[in-house]
Amino acid sequence: MNLTISGRHIDVTPAIRDYVISKLSRIERHFDKVIDAQVIVAVERLNHIAEITLRVQGKSIHCSAVNENLYGAIDLLADKIDRQIIKVKTKAQNHAHESVKRQPVVAEPAV
Repeated sequence: MNLTISGRHIDVTPAIRDYVISKLSRIERHFDKVIDAQVIVAVERLNHIAEITLRVQGKSIHCSAVNENLYGAIDLLADKIDRQIIKVKTKAQNHAHESVKRQPVVAEPAV
């Protein structure tokens, strides 16, 4: 997974970079087909914002979180994106249809 971390009105320190990498490692536990991820951390007045855009096969998933603390925003972001990844994975797994042999036969009512 290619990971890009950038900051808006904030310098991305090695501590922030390591924290983001450790929190986003949970994604690879659930879904290993992530092509790349772009994380943006920002500061606007009193709020810290963390945004992520994940590219997976055939989809782009975007999520953002706002908190008073930057590390809290990254925690919220990791939880949100984790839930969205699980949702995408279950939809992909449940999308397969049963074969024609396995489908139940529906009798048409006699007129």
